Amino acid sequence: MLGVAHADTVSVAVAANFTAPMQKIAAAFEADTGHKAELSFGATGKFYAQITHGAPFQVLLSADDTTPARLEREGKAVAHSRFTYAIGTLVLWSAQPGTVDAKGDVLKSGDFKHLAIANPKLAPYGAAALQVMEKLGVATALQPRLVQGENIAQTFQFVSTGNAQLGFVALSQVMADGKIRSGSAWQVPASLHEAIRQDAVLLMPGKDSAAASALLTYLRGSKARAIIQSYGYSF
Repeated sequence: MLGVAHADTVSVAVAANFTAPMQKIAAAFEADTGHKAELSFGATGKFYAQITHGAPFQVLLSADDTTPARLEREGKAVAHSRFTYAIGTLVLWSAQPGTVDAKGDVLKSGDFKHLAIANPKLAPYGAAALQVMEKLGVATALQPRLVQGENIAQTFQFVSTGNAQLGFVALSQVMADGKIRSGSAWQVPASLHEAIRQDAVLLMPGKDSAAASALLTYLRGSKARAIIQSYGYSF
């Protein structure tokens, strides 16, 4: 543990899908290093807009790999600082047991009113959901039933409250300790959409911050990785 005099706070913009694991990682990070991570959760697209307009975030944990690369190119992030901290898994989930079958055939049978997805323009999980529907040949038929969440957290809320009978969410939102917590789910095969590579990057306001550098190092360590994997992510 660092002495209190050397402890610092790092401001972190975190993709909504990574909320639960990052809360655990931040607690472990503070216990192990003395540094505190101040977390803001939301849609990657929204964070990009805020960062380009001068928001003082020091680290971005993105839901994709294109946004951190773009921020590096535009001089808003430290060159060569990005790396993939997790690869996300998409899941079709319903809060009701028995609604979603093990192969996702419910999308074709259409026995539901509303299907929730995250805004595909802002959220990589939403873009992946569209790719899945297109690959399965159901995108046009399902269009009238889609309800869009601003980010994956709002999408999950639509499904968990029953406002949508099912929805495409992040596996991390419905998994704990390697098991689906409730309801019914189809883990979407990775072959049906582009890989959801989630990259971290050091933003310009964090370039001289010991806490920001320490957090990025910590994310690559065994303790953080064990937490990340327990929520269904891979590397």
